[in-house]
Amino acid sequence: MRSATSSSPIQQPASGAGAAKKKMNGYVGFSNFPNQEHRRSVKRGFNFTLMVVGESGLGKSTLVNTLFESKVYPTKDSDDNGLGLSGSAARSGGVDAQKRTVEITSVSADIQENGVKLRLSVVDTPGFGDSINNESAWRPILENIESRFDAYLAQENRVNRSKIVDNRVNALLYFIKPTGHSLRAIDIEFMKQLHTRVNLIPVIAKSDTLTPREVEVFKTRVLADINYHGIHIFKPVSDQYDDPETVADNKAIAAKIPFSVVGSERLVERADGTRARGRQYPWGVIEVENETHNDFVSLRQMLLRTHMEELRDETDVSLYESYRTQKLLALGHVQDNGVFREFNPRLQMEEEERLHSAKMTKLEAEMSAVFRQKVQEKEEKLKKSEEELYSRHKQMKAVLEKQRRDLDEKKSAIGPSGPIHSVTHLDGPQQVQPKDKKKRGFF
Repeated sequence: MRSATSSSPIQQPASGAGAAKKKMNGYVGFSNFPNQEHRRSVKRGFNFTLMVVGESGLGKSTLVNTLFESKVYPTKDSDDNGLGLSGSAARSGGVDAQKRTVEITSVSADIQENGVKLRLSVVDTPGFGDSINNESAWRPILENIESRFDAYLAQENRVNRSKIVDNRVNALLYFIKPTGHSLRAIDIEFMKQLHTRVNLIPVIAKSDTLTPREVEVFKTRVLADINYHGIHIFKPVSDQYDDPETVADNKAIAAKIPFSVVGSERLVERADGTRARGRQYPWGVIEVENETHNDFVSLRQMLLRTHMEELRDETDVSLYESYRTQKLLALGHVQDNGVFREFNPRLQMEEEERLHSAKMTKLEAEMSAVFRQKVQEKEEKLKKSEEELYSRHKQMKAVLEKQRRDLDEKKSAIGPSGPIHSVTHLDGPQQVQPKDKKKRGFF
C-alpha cells in the first residue's frame, strides 16, 4: 500500500506563468476521484435520448432493438415477412397508410448491464417523408428538439433545481434511403435545418440491397453532399490524452461514416451450423455483427461503448449552450462581461478616480449652469422692477405738474388786488392778495 505521508516538500518549478504547477513526491489520494465519480454514476444511472428519423420501411425500430439487444421499440412478429420490412413499415400499412403527417412518438425503457442502469428514450418520427409535399417535414422535428431545450432551460431557472429531468436529444440517427446515387433534396434540407440543434449521425439503411462497390460509391457521394452544403455531423475525435489504440479506433470509426447498416432481431443459421443475428437470402446470409458485411458494429461501438458520454457532453456544452444564448439574447438579456473579470487593484483605483473626476467635472458644470441661470433670472427681475419704478415716478411727476398748472390758473383768475399772502407753491413761495372786504357802518 502506498504511504499517505511524505517527508519531502512539494517542489515548485522555478519559472512559469499563470497557475504554478506543483510536483508531488508522495501519495495524497485525490487520484481516486475518477473512481468516486464512477461509483456515483453507477448509483445514479444514466439517461440517453436517441431520435430516429427516416421514411417508413427503412428498419428504424428493428435497428434500435438490434442495437440494445432488447425489445425497446415494439415491432410485429413478422419482422421482415420475407420482404425486409421493419416494424415501422408494417405499422405504416393498412389503416395507418392514410396517415401521412409527421408525428413525434417516444418510448422509454430501463436497461441494465453489469450493474449499470440506463434510462433509454427512443423518439420516433412516423410519417416523415411519406407525404407528397415534404417541403416542411423537418419543422415538427425541429420544434420538438427545441421544446426539449426550452423545458430544460425552464427547469434551470427554477428556485429549486434539485430534480431536473433531462430529456434533451443526445443523438439523431438519420436513415438515408439506399438509392445508390446521392442525397435527395429532403435529406439535404433536413440536415441543414437540424445540424445546429442535435448530433447528426447519418446511416444508410438496408445496405444489403447494395453491392459493396455501390455502398462505397454511395458513401463518397453522401459525404461530398454533406461537405458541400456545410452540414456538421458528429465524428469521433481524439485528443492528447488518448492512447494510440483509441486514436486508431476513432480513425477507423470516422472512416466508416455514413454507416451502412443492416438490422435484424432473428437468429439465422450459418454455413458452419452456428447461429447469428442476420438475414437469410437465397444466395446466402447477411450477418448483422459481421464487419465485412456492414458497419453495424462500428455504429454500436461509437454510439454506446466509446462515445455515449461525448454525445451527451456535446449536447450539453455546445448545442444546448448555443441555443440558450440565442434564446436569452432574443428575450433581451445582455451578458455583463465585467462581472467575473479579474482586475488589478491599482488599475481599479485609477479607473475609480477617473470616473470620480469625470463625475465631479460634470457636477461642477451643472452647478455653474444653474448659478448662471439664477443670476440671469435675478437681473431680469431687477430690470423689470427698475422699469416699474421709473414708470411710477414719471406718472407721479405728471400728476404734480398738472396740480401746479391748476394753481397757476386759479391765481390768474383771482387777480393782483388785495393783500398778498404768502402761499407755499410747488415752485416756491408766492404772494397772494386777499379779497376786498366791505366796510360796515352807517353809510
